[in-house]
Amino acid sequence: MGLVLAKLWRLLWSGKDHKIIIVGLDNAGKTTILYNWVTGDVVDTKPTIGSNVEEVTYHNLRLVMWDIGGQESLRNSWSSYYTHTNVMVVVIDSTDAARLPLIKQLMYDMLAHEDLAKASLLVLANKQDMPNARSAAEISSDLGLLTLKTRKWQIHGCSAIKESFLSTIQGQLFFQVEIV
Repeated sequence: MGLVLAKLWRLLWSGKDHKIIIVGLDNAGKTTILYNWVTGDVVDTKPTIGSNVEEVTYHNLRLVMWDIGGQESLRNSWSSYYTHTNVMVVVIDSTDAARLPLIKQLMYDMLAHEDLAKASLLVLANKQDMPNARSAAEISSDLGLLTLKTRKWQIHGCSAIKESFLSTIQGQLFFQVEIV
């Protein structure tokens, strides 16, 4: 317990930037989640061409958050954002079961990249407010997350348009950074 508290204390007072990349397929809700975290409000967004970057400070913990566009034409550029990443957030559209195999393959390709070897993984099963959404447990199974034995990971259901869902998830993001 003392070791964990000591590490937490060091991180909170280190003044170090922690890099977060937010990835996922187009229309998964990445940008809505980013700006909900930054502003505390649900904002209207447009498809991201390239990336959005925002900084969030929590106590003395600075998070530099990169929201990377998910359109097929942009996915080849994702690896240019990997360097020095502490946490990789993968946003999944829980209502889009047909594209789960695609995001699974992309996610495992990212996890195999040497620049992400030490990054923890936070999977957000978004759009849980929709009636046909797959649960976080179902998505965890679909993605084979239990096979990740050497990677720190978590999965949470959320709704990018419901602040109550995201406030809990934001706490999990800070926790992921603290354990890196």
